[in-house]
Amino acid sequence: MRTPFSWLAERVSLSPRALRWATTASLVVSIVIVFTGGVVRVTGSGLGCPSWPACETGSLAPTPELGVHGVIEFANRVFTGVVILAVGWAIVAARLQRPRDRAVTRLAWSQFWLVVANAVAGGVTVLTELNPWVVALHFVMAIALLTTTTLTWHRTLRQAAVDEEPPPAARGLAVALMVVTLALVLAGTIVSGAGPHSGDSAAVPRIALDWTTVAIVHGALGGAVIVLAIALLVVLARTRGTRLARQRTIAFLVVLVLQAAVGTTQSLTGLPDLLVAIHLLGAALVWAGALRVLLDVHPRLFRAGTRADERVAHPTTAPAS
Repeated sequence: MRTPFSWLAERVSLSPRALRWATTASLVVSIVIVFTGGVVRVTGSGLGCPSWPACETGSLAPTPELGVHGVIEFANRVFTGVVILAVGWAIVAARLQRPRDRAVTRLAWSQFWLVVANAVAGGVTVLTELNPWVVALHFVMAIALLTTTTLTWHRTLRQAAVDEEPPPAARGLAVALMVVTLALVLAGTIVSGAGPHSGDSAAVPRIALDWTTVAIVHGALGGAVIVLAIALLVVLARTRGTRLARQRTIAFLVVLVLQAAVGTTQSLTGLPDLLVAIHLLGAALVWAGALRVLLDVHPRLFRAGTRADERVAHPTTAPAS
């Protein structure tokens, strides 16, 4: 069945450079919205807009009575619109490629549906008055969006020749690194749910676990990820033709150490608001970095052209850009 996109694709095309810009934009905003969500949490603005989808009954925007908390929460909601625009740009750019990579188009559409689902989860978070488990789910869905934007960006970026395939030991370490990093991120959501930053007032329920114990487990997982990254770097250093994978692992290790330093500092200084928000931003960067390490240690795992039947040529109409 023909769609408006099909009609448009017969007459207009966009360059691979346009697609790279679009997927870069969607990746950046999917990271930034994690930070803005952290700002909402640490400023106690989670219920700044007490209703959803309107800010309050009868008003889409915050009223003066809601104060600065209403403005902060509403600004975070508005930024979701920026995410939708970036993802929409990625969908259009992916659809108007010649030849078209179906995997990129599907990934771009998955970003859209994850944004919609995450917006609904944000609404449920408000309607359940910041239930900590729902808040944790909201963050996990943001990480799911970040996963798809990272995969899309990587696939559009890595279309040229790749490095040699690293040895099985390196590939196994990269998989282990990603799995333990995922456990680290999920443990972080439990730390947040059990900790003092509820997103509003002290009356908001918290996850019924000892915060100190959960924080220690979270820290231990962080240490395990650092060890795995160092082990991977050692293996790659002994393998020729893995320069890109080594560089990616070094960059990941730097971000991870900085994130560990922020986490340790915030724990020792009473969880200052700014450091908590930065730590949430760091969590997004660490997860995206772990994915990039896996994809560059497995250079043929998820790059364009791995399946010839995924690429679709358009009718022979001269490109417009």
